Amino acid sequence: MHPIVHTWEISHKMNELLINNIPEEHYGDQLNGKGRTAAEQFAHLHNVRLMWLQAAKPELMDGLTKLEKGTGLKKKLLLQHLKQSQAAISKLLEAGLAAGKIKGFKPHPEAFLGYLIAHEAHHRGQILNTLKFNGHLPDKKTLFGLWEWGRE
Repeated sequence: MHPIVHTWEISHKMNELLINNIPEEHYGDQLNGKGRTAAEQFAHLHNVRLMWLQAAKPELMDGLTKLEKGTGLKKKLLLQHLKQSQAAISKLLEAGLAAGKIKGFKPHPEAFLGYLIAHEAHHRGQILNTLKFNGHLPDKKTLFGLWEWGRE
C-alpha cells in the first residue's frame, strides 16, 4: 500500500476511535444548542468525501449514499458509511497517485490528502469541543489515542 493511502487510512481510524468512544446518548450534543450535533459532524465528513468522489471519480460512488439529518445517525450507521467512503477515497487516492492528479483538485494528490486530513481533524476538534461544552468529553485514553498514529 502506498504511504499516502496508508496515511489516509490511519486518519480514518482516528474517526473510528472517536466514534467508538462516544456513548450513543451524546451523539445529539450541540454547541450552545445550535449547529450540527456530534453525529451530524461525522455525517458531514462522509458527505464531503462523497462530494469529492462525485467530482473526481463518480464510478467509485457505487453503493454509497449521503447521510441526511434526522435519519437516525447512530454509531453503527456512521461507522458503516464512513468505512465505505474511506475505502472509496483510498481508491481515489491510489488512482490519483498513479495519474499524478485528482480531478478537480490542485495541485497534486499529496495536497489532496493534506486537505482531507485537515478537514476531518478540524471537525474532530469541533466534535470534541461540542462534547466538552456538554460535559461529555471522552476519557484521556481516547483523547491521547487520537494522536497515536503509529499504533494500529
